[in-house]
Amino acid sequence: MKKKLYPKHLNRENYFLTPIWTAYEPQFVKELNKASDPYIKASKKRIASDIKTRNKTFGNKGDKGFVYHSTSLMNDPKFNQLSRYVVDTATNLLKEMGHNLNDHVVFLTELWVQEFAKDGGGHHSAHTHWNGHISGFYFLKSTNKTSRPVFHDPRPGKTMIGLPEVKKENITYASPEVAYNTKPGTMIFFPSYLTHEYPPDIGYDTFRFIHWNCQAISKGALESYKKGWIDYSN
Repeated sequence: MKKKLYPKHLNRENYFLTPIWTAYEPQFVKELNKASDPYIKASKKRIASDIKTRNKTFGNKGDKGFVYHSTSLMNDPKFNQLSRYVVDTATNLLKEMGHNLNDHVVFLTELWVQEFAKDGGGHHSAHTHWNGHISGFYFLKSTNKTSRPVFHDPRPGKTMIGLPEVKKENITYASPEVAYNTKPGTMIFFPSYLTHEYPPDIGYDTFRFIHWNCQAISKGALESYKKGWIDYSN
């Protein structure tokens, strides 16, 4: 029998890692659900005619497939506490990743709430946020029957391997994606370059969450970028 040859010990070094951070912060849920209600109501009113036209044209019923997006929440003081929390956390996470922020200030550049169609079908295809450094979600209404965020391996070369996994339910170096189950109060932060999606929602339960993007702006360019943004860094 031919003897197998291999090193007695191999040192594994992990590089180019992509972090995802989670927390459970239920203290904002009740207040922000109430604060976001008018925004979702306004969004439903804005696209009501689109739904009516779609259904008349194609014979559909209800709001199946739609996602209700709010306008910006950044100027609403009801969301200031969450905004400060997000910016402080994003700043710490960028430093944790090894970024030097001595000449940069982290800003909240986008903040909005969205709710998937009550009749199901609401979803987001895989995408990234090119205009941010740290992005995230805060879930206001979700259950084990609603859609969930799915993150994809950001390394393009990984798709070239094409080998099967031993157990797809186990997250390993072979896994091409990871999904998170959420509940009201779940908070997720991730690098904005990380591809993510929301598979089609079934429509059993209401699915609502807040989404944000944060960007670190150099102090030299601050004045030109700062116009129209709220500084939560102080």
